[in-house]
Amino acid sequence: MAETTIAPNSTQQFVDIEEIKDGIVHLKGGGLRSVIMVAGVNFELKSEEEQDIITAGYQDFLNSLDFPLQIVIHSRKLSIDKYLKSVQERRDQEPSELLRNQIDEYTEFVKGFVKENEIMTKTFFVAVPYEGGGAASIKKGVLGFFGGNKKKNAKKEKEESFEQQLTQLRQRIDQVLGGLERIGLRAVVLNDDELTELYYNLYNPETVEKKIPKEAGIKQ
Repeated sequence: MAETTIAPNSTQQFVDIEEIKDGIVHLKGGGLRSVIMVAGVNFELKSEEEQDIITAGYQDFLNSLDFPLQIVIHSRKLSIDKYLKSVQERRDQEPSELLRNQIDEYTEFVKGFVKENEIMTKTFFVAVPYEGGGAASIKKGVLGFFGGNKKKNAKKEKEESFEQQLTQLRQRIDQVLGGLERIGLRAVVLNDDELTELYYNLYNPETVEKKIPKEAGIKQ
C-alpha cells in the first residue's frame, strides 16, 4: 500500500498571516494590520439630540480619514457552559437542600431557555491597514480585509523602511482612536494574544469562542 505523507502546517498556506508581533498583524503580502475593538452603544435609548450628535460625529470621523478601513460586526452564539459550571460548583457547596433544589430548577430553566432561544453576542472591530507605499488592492470581505492581498510587492516594500511603515500605521491607529473617542465610544487596540484568538475564531467559526479581550475593560 502506498504511504501518504501530509506536509506539516499544510493549512497555513490558506492563511494570509505571516506573523503577529507587538500588536501588529504582518501579512504575507507585506501589508500591516491593526485591529481595534470598540464598545457598542444603544443608539435607540439616546435622546434625539444625542443621536444627532453621534451621527454628526461619526460623519466627521469618516470624512477625516484619507485611508481605507473596515468596520466588522462579529456575531457568535453565546456559550453558557462555563457559567453553568460555576453555578454547579456553587450548588455543590450549598449546605441547604432547599437552595440546592432551587439551583437545580434554575439550571434547568436556563438550559431550556437557551435551547429554545439562541443568545448571540456581538463584538465590534475596526481594522486599520497599511500597505507599505499607499493603499494597495484589498480583497473584499472580513477575512480579505483582515488578511489582505497575498501578492507580494517587493518594489513597494523597498520604498519605505519597516520602521517608517510602522510609524505610518500607528499614526492611523491614533487618528482612529481619537475619532472614536470624540463620538463617545470606548476602544482598545488588540494585543498579540487577543489578535491570535480573534483570527482563530474567524478561521474556525464553529468553535466556541473565549472572551476577548479579557483585560480591555469593554463589556461584550
